[in-house]
Amino acid sequence: MSDIKKEIREKLFSLADEKYRDFHSSLMPTIPKESIIGVRVPDVKNIAKEFRGREDIGEFLCDLPHKYYEENNLHIFIISAIKDYETCLAELERFLPYIDNWATCDGSNPKALLKQPHRFYEKVRLWLKSDKTYTVRYAVDILMNRVYLEDNFSVEHLELISSLTSDDYYVKMVVAWYFATALAKQYESTLPFIEKQKLPVWTHNKAIQKATESRRITDEQKEYLRKLKIKK
Repeated sequence: MSDIKKEIREKLFSLADEKYRDFHSSLMPTIPKESIIGVRVPDVKNIAKEFRGREDIGEFLCDLPHKYYEENNLHIFIISAIKDYETCLAELERFLPYIDNWATCDGSNPKALLKQPHRFYEKVRLWLKSDKTYTVRYAVDILMNRVYLEDNFSVEHLELISSLTSDDYYVKMVVAWYFATALAKQYESTLPFIEKQKLPVWTHNKAIQKATESRRITDEQKEYLRKLKIKK
């Protein structure tokens, strides 16, 4: 084990909280409990800030797969802070196949990539075609970012995401979240996809459920959306 990997692991274990580990484990059934140390996310982010400037951080980033869930989270936080576009993208593409849970997947905000949204979008479109659950979920997460749902929104995003055919729960759930968020931010453009039932029944109904739970949807919109639920 390299020195930096050992330092990081010791740091993580020094902040372990057994009760938090037990609780967090119940939220992530896709990974074994013994792979979770029990470190709260803000603490992992602080460790990422501490280590990301180290000259030997590449040793940690290249050491895949990681053993612990928190090491994966630390990894994605470090990637998100990389300022160079090409370096950030290369590290992200190397890491994506190793993501094995929704929390690590949803925890990334790669600013260097989002600053070039049109360029990055071409890569996101390719990830949507992946056969890996969390690569697809990551792509949908990215398109849920304000950069794409507000400043650079396109109906094409709705079309691409509505055409996903995965039966995986974690893909279906993020698609539902995407459409619920899109209804809040781009209601007029998104509504026809609900009206025309372009999503599978479960995803369609879940998107409506999440949208009607949102404070960003008006009462009138909520009333109409409830009428669009598909009865099973």
